[in-house]
Amino acid sequence: MTTPAASSPLRVHAIDAAEHLAFLRHQPSASFLQTPAWALVKAEWRHESLGWFRGDQLVGAGLVLYRQLPRIKRYLAYLPEGPVIEWADERLDDWLAPMVAHVKAEGAFGVRMGPPVACRRWSAAQVKEGIADPGVRRLGDIAPLDRNPVGARAVSQLSDLGWRQQVSEGGFAAGQPQFVFQVPLAGPEGPLSEDDVLRGMNQLWRRNIKKADKAGVEVTSAAGTAALDDLKAFYDLYVHTAERDHFTPRPLSYFRTMVEALAAEDPDRITVWSARHEGDLVASTIAIRVGTHSWYSYGASSTEKREVRGSNAVQWAMIRGAIADGAELYDLRGITDTLDADDSHVGLIQFKVGTGGQAVEYAGEWDLPLHRPLYRAFDLYMARHAKAGR
Repeated sequence: MTTPAASSPLRVHAIDAAEHLAFLRHQPSASFLQTPAWALVKAEWRHESLGWFRGDQLVGAGLVLYRQLPRIKRYLAYLPEGPVIEWADERLDDWLAPMVAHVKAEGAFGVRMGPPVACRRWSAAQVKEGIADPGVRRLGDIAPLDRNPVGARAVSQLSDLGWRQQVSEGGFAAGQPQFVFQVPLAGPEGPLSEDDVLRGMNQLWRRNIKKADKAGVEVTSAAGTAALDDLKAFYDLYVHTAERDHFTPRPLSYFRTMVEALAAEDPDRITVWSARHEGDLVASTIAIRVGTHSWYSYGASSTEKREVRGSNAVQWAMIRGAIADGAELYDLRGITDTLDADDSHVGLIQFKVGTGGQAVEYAGEWDLPLHRPLYRAFDLYMARHAKAGR
């Protein structure tokens, strides 16, 4: 995104959805939470697309969701996993200051954003060894495989500019995970083959994929608006999963809106995958793709017939589909940073580690209070709702 006129000042103002989407199509990767369509999924929030301009050239974009305070027209301006700007710039304030000025004029009492920059990575082998080591409690206890100087510099600049990192687990209802698990689908020499990725998986994953195939598990996919035909079956299994695993499910209307909005923006944006054994749905997932980045977004599995390994089968089908689509990264989304074998969350990371990918720490979410009394009131309001489980 760097231009010859990089020294000229940046301007920020609202752009329409078509201009926003056209900009994203020229980026190698951007979060689906920063697409114009995501604003339709979060329809209860006020929203706008912002553009960063250097002269007449659009050089950055961001989706802003405005969450209103109860009873007064003041908002938290939220950019989930965004904005899409030049985060490697050594003068981030040149990008952020005009954005802050714009949302403040729109009535924001604070800004929250999630810089889409990685800071540290750990290999699957390191994570596995950490879980087995009683002296290791968290990912941060292990020397990382890689430290990203861009992420480190961005974090340092944000802190110097008065932004506050959100470190509490849970918290803001729309908050995105700081730690994720990802499977690279391309390397220094180019795209990886299915065999390359399969060889990177652990023995249990490879055995379970073979077991599912031998048992006759069949995986199908439906993309775009065709995904609506499989959505009710996915949802019924998702509710079953929620009851078993003790979490509150989203309503069916949420998923219907998601499919309709993302499919309208791009017919290849969203796909429902279904794994069946002898006609029974044993696992189902929702995948999303933007550019070269493919996400496993939601998943569900049956308590019955777990021995046929439908969850492994559907994940392998999704990875193969991502490779066929030219994706360079398969993202299994959030994990906690715990490596304590006694922690209830460790099972999730163990499942994802089997894919042979990497645990990745992003910069996390950052707040900038613009009106401190209102910001404190909002913090208290959200803390109360989180404590009440709402």
